Amino acid sequence: MQYEMVSIPPGHHRLPPLPYPYNALEPVISEEALRIHHDKHHKAYVDGLNKAEIHLAEARRNNNHNYIKYWENELAFNGSGHILHSIFWTIMTPLGRGGQPGTHTLFQINNYLGSFNAFKEQFKNAAEKVEASGWGILTWQPPWRRLEILQAEKHQDLTQWSGIPILVCDVWEHAYYLDYQNKRKEYIDNWWNLINWYEVERRLLMAMSGQVPLIL
Repeated sequence: MQYEMVSIPPGHHRLPPLPYPYNALEPVISEEALRIHHDKHHKAYVDGLNKAEIHLAEARRNNNHNYIKYWENELAFNGSGHILHSIFWTIMTPLGRGGQPGTHTLFQINNYLGSFNAFKEQFKNAAEKVEASGWGILTWQPPWRRLEILQAEKHQDLTQWSGIPILVCDVWEHAYYLDYQNKRKEYIDNWWNLINWYEVERRLLMAMSGQVPLIL
C-alpha cells in the first residue's frame, strides 16, 4: 500500500483543538488555566512558527540570509513548543479515563528502566528538578531500540536528536502557576493521574514500527 505524503506549506500551521472540553481536566487543571495555556501560550508558538517559516521562505527566494541566526532560533523555539504542546494535550485525559500502562509500554519500561515505579520516580523527579521552565520527556530512541527519560530546560535544547516523544510533562510556569503557584511537585503528582496510557501505548507502538506519530 502506498501513502501520499502531504506536507504543511510554510506558515500554515494551525492550533489543534483540545480533544476534550476546557473543564475536563478539573480539579487537576482548572478551566481558566487550560484556556490560557492552550488559547494563548500554545497559539503564540503556532504564530511564531508560521512567522519564522514565512521569513525563511522569503530569505531563500531573495538569497538574503542576514537574519538567519534570529529566524532559525525562532524556528527551533516555536516549532518545538508547538510540537510538544500538541503531544501534551493528547496524552492527558479526564480523571479515571486514562487506563493502565499498555503491554508494550510496561515491557519497554521494565526492560531498560527496571520497573514501573523506578520509571515513575525518575520521570517525576526529572520534571520537578529541570532548571527554570521546561519539560520532562519520555522518548523512544530508534538507534538504541529503547526508551529514555530526558529533561528540557528550553524545549529546543538538551535533546537527543533521534528521539520521538512518547510522554511529555509541561513544567513551564504557565502550565501550573495559576492553580499551584510555586508548588511544582504538587502539580506533577496530580498531573500523573491525567495520563492517557492508551495514547502513550499508541505513540510507542508507532515509534517502534518506524513511524512518527502524527500530532495535528
